[in-house]
Amino acid sequence: MDAYSEHIPVMIDEVMHWLEPKPGGFYMDATLGLGGHAARLMELTGGQAHLLGLDRDMQALRKAGERLARYGENVHLAHTSFQNFSGALRELGWDLLDGVVADLGVSSLQLDSPERGFSFLHDGPLDMRMDPGSGGEPASNIVNGASFERLRQILWDYGEEPMAGRIARAIVETREKAPIETTLELARIVAAAYPAKRRALARNHPATKTFQALRLEVNQELKEVENFLARIVDYLRPGARICVISFHSLEDRIVKRAFRTENTGCLCPREYPVCTCGHEKRLRLPFRKPLLPGQEEMRVNSRSRSAKLRVAERIAGGGE
Repeated sequence: MDAYSEHIPVMIDEVMHWLEPKPGGFYMDATLGLGGHAARLMELTGGQAHLLGLDRDMQALRKAGERLARYGENVHLAHTSFQNFSGALRELGWDLLDGVVADLGVSSLQLDSPERGFSFLHDGPLDMRMDPGSGGEPASNIVNGASFERLRQILWDYGEEPMAGRIARAIVETREKAPIETTLELARIVAAAYPAKRRALARNHPATKTFQALRLEVNQELKEVENFLARIVDYLRPGARICVISFHSLEDRIVKRAFRTENTGCLCPREYPVCTCGHEKRLRLPFRKPLLPGQEEMRVNSRSRSAKLRVAERIAGGGE
């Protein structure tokens, strides 16, 4: 089975329903991955849409490029973080977009490649960089070099891990004897740090939140999402929609806050008698609570279980 047939894009029907792609429109898949959402968009428009796909994972970008090659010059790919989308648009000479999709989850390709170090289910080096060629700090540097306090804070802030202190202490004690070098070694340390009763009752592997926290820290993912959402509205044509899929509460909270801010007019404190901020409402929210995947999708694709989809539509400044 090839990578494409194994890859199941999350909530793809819901995304396409709200995106409503049309021939001749200009669209961006900000987190291309293996190109599942992008391929469906091009298929629905008979290959006549214009698509920009971004990804900082070169391996994923190459595979997506092979999948989308049939659409020729209507598809453009850029090896960059999605927070840098404006540069890619500028190179193409595109001013405004008719729709954007951003799937914030780690890709199947990354999880299923042991050498990338994203998964505690496969043994591999502690890397976790989405762009290994970037020269950024791999997870092994943090695990073996960060202070106890920094480790505890990372696990608490980015993993919402209640056992953050115990796990950080176990990591520090273990690395004093020898460096922690592999994913399975770290997973065993984390599992052993959990109280036996709590470990027995846990729905997920005890290392789930630790690996999430380290991945977010290594790739600075939350800051990337904030930077992207702070600027993307400027590039949406009135009527254009943005669909964002998140997979944990930290990301969803950022998306919710950004959308609601742009769904509000004046942001001045209530006690101000006159508006001084000049902020105008720029987004309409078709629904307030996030959409969740259906039971059938969760049965077929277990990785969709934690997905949340939020959608916003660009309106003219000051619109209702």
